[in-house]
Amino acid sequence: MKISLQSAVSQGSFDFETTLQSSESKIYQTHVVVPSEIASHFHVEGTKRVVAKITSESMSVEYQCGLIPRGKGKTVIMVNKDHRAKLSIDAGSVVLVQLRKDDSEYGLEMPEELEELLRQDAEGNRFFHALPEGKRRTLLYIVSSMKNPIRRIERAIAVVEHLKAREGKIDYRQLNNDLKVSKRFE
Repeated sequence: MKISLQSAVSQGSFDFETTLQSSESKIYQTHVVVPSEIASHFHVEGTKRVVAKITSESMSVEYQCGLIPRGKGKTVIMVNKDHRAKLSIDAGSVVLVQLRKDDSEYGLEMPEELEELLRQDAEGNRFFHALPEGKRRTLLYIVSSMKNPIRRIERAIAVVEHLKAREGKIDYRQLNNDLKVSKRFE
């Protein structure tokens, strides 16, 4: 079902059908192109983060993501390997996409383990919230990417200790080493 841009704006979300495409990016493998009129609406609004719902056949996934400019007026959103596997799709598959503005505080869900640690550690909280939005999202992803709650706790501790040891600066190479040795409870 196609909805007019005017109608979509009033409802707060945009639906479109498109084909999943292979990417030339070294960071991600597949993406969908956001129609220019929809991307323009988000751009004019100042929105860089959206919630995407991708539907294929009878399955769907919903996730937070960024609108990625790819030059010449082209804007894409990534579709990662896990989402493709869940939907049984790959490049060339036709999907239905629904986009709406991401109104969350961080653009990713705050893992409860990190949230609790920041609540208890004022210095770590101050350093975390002084970071630019993108770096905060990176740290949220680093913690939340672990399925095991004990590993999320270990990573949250390593991230906060890293920030405190470097007075709010991130050295990603050192952070990676800190994460490797953060297996405190094993």
